[in-house]
Amino acid sequence: MSPWDTAVAQVDALFRDRVDRGVAPSSAWGVFDRTGLVTSGGHGDRGDGQRPDADTVYRIASCTKSITAATLLTLVSDGRLDLDAPITAFVPAFGAVPLPTPDSPVPTVRMLLTMSAGFPTDDPWADRQESISDAELDDVLRGGLLFDSVPGTRFAYSNLGYALLGRVVAVVTGRPFTQAARDTVLRPLGLDRTVFSAAEAQGPVVTGFRPHDGDWEPLPMTGPGAFSSIGGLFSTVRDLARWATHLGSASSDAPEPGPVSPADRRLMQQAMRVVPSSVVPGSSRATAYGFGLFVEQDDRFGELVSHSGGYPGFSAHMRWSAQTGLGVVAFENATQAKVSTAAQQAHDLLLDAARPAASDGHGDTTTGPVRRPGAEPTIRATRAAQVAVTGLLADWQDDGADVVCTPNVAMDVPYDRRRRAIAAAVAEVGADLTAAPVAEQSSTPSHLRWWLPGTCGRLRVEIRLAPGAAGRVQTLTVVAEPAER
Repeated sequence: MSPWDTAVAQVDALFRDRVDRGVAPSSAWGVFDRTGLVTSGGHGDRGDGQRPDADTVYRIASCTKSITAATLLTLVSDGRLDLDAPITAFVPAFGAVPLPTPDSPVPTVRMLLTMSAGFPTDDPWADRQESISDAELDDVLRGGLLFDSVPGTRFAYSNLGYALLGRVVAVVTGRPFTQAARDTVLRPLGLDRTVFSAAEAQGPVVTGFRPHDGDWEPLPMTGPGAFSSIGGLFSTVRDLARWATHLGSASSDAPEPGPVSPADRRLMQQAMRVVPSSVVPGSSRATAYGFGLFVEQDDRFGELVSHSGGYPGFSAHMRWSAQTGLGVVAFENATQAKVSTAAQQAHDLLLDAARPAASDGHGDTTTGPVRRPGAEPTIRATRAAQVAVTGLLADWQDDGADVVCTPNVAMDVPYDRRRRAIAAAVAEVGADLTAAPVAEQSSTPSHLRWWLPGTCGRLRVEIRLAPGAAGRVQTLTVVAEPAER
């Protein structure tokens, strides 16, 4: 069995175990890459005695926020909306809200998108507000709001903010938010099984449950209303994987066309607000919030994009690698099931399995310079610099080094010292300077680290290019890595 097949089997076992342990009555999962859904599975009972599959309908809760953000950005691109417009331009009732300090700005659309309007975190309350009317939301605003911070200064996860964004969409388009999101984003992408009402769902709809007295207590479905923009969508593994693939493609060399431009989809996945560690306890990854999506930074895998969803009776999660597009979606039908934990474990397993192994067993990747949209000229320059440095190591000539490197290289470590250090490193491991690299790593398109084989170890070579279009090397490091005895 290949490492990939082993990882997929482990992923399936991970979700099966959660059902066996009573975390939720059912669990459905899917794995996708740049091409779309590649494999999926399900465990438990979807309500008719059958296991859930890729077309079984679950509530996706706050994964909806990415659709809300995407719908808004189409209005900005069309010149119909200014991200820095105050919310009072669209929701006049907000004018009755006393701000926390005399110099506080009125929250803007941008602040609401990035969860930095200053409102308190509000999941338990907001999860029960979906069906309220616009008039009832206005009454909440006229009654005043609490603020945890001055608007525009700090992150705090706010559903109220995204409910207000739903109103912005409705005011600008002249249609209910649910219709605008459907017609602008969902239907143009063929996400026909992604709907705002269980009555409109195609396929079996899973009932949500909460644990009670050792059993599962069913919960009623709520319908569309003023808070649908925070988490009102129903969807399937197949559809949500399709949406995530579309979002992730914006970071590829060939972004998919669609109603939301690749530039705006990339904008959604940029770190706009730092997420405090208290929001993601136990995580070793730096986390930020963009527009409707979380962005995590992993030392091994680079940027990982995600969003969770939790509603009474449901838990959902989607996540993918910005660099490779490999991702996972997962659903469960139990309150506070936190399927995000399992989805992250599954994603890590798959990312590890998908990493090409170095031929010398050290486990380094062999992918070359990191690929990003617009970086092809930089990648070509990095590869050319790699060839030039390889020749320089085999036959160091100072005038040749002056052509390959920027002046600071000689200033930082004089050439005569570099020559001696390189010769010593090559001799220490018996490096073969004419051999192909056995492994490569990269953190950016302008950076490359590679290893050359030796008789008693390997030689690590690392370059980083200066900003100039000539593609000259500003950092050159050569280090011997003796074999372990």
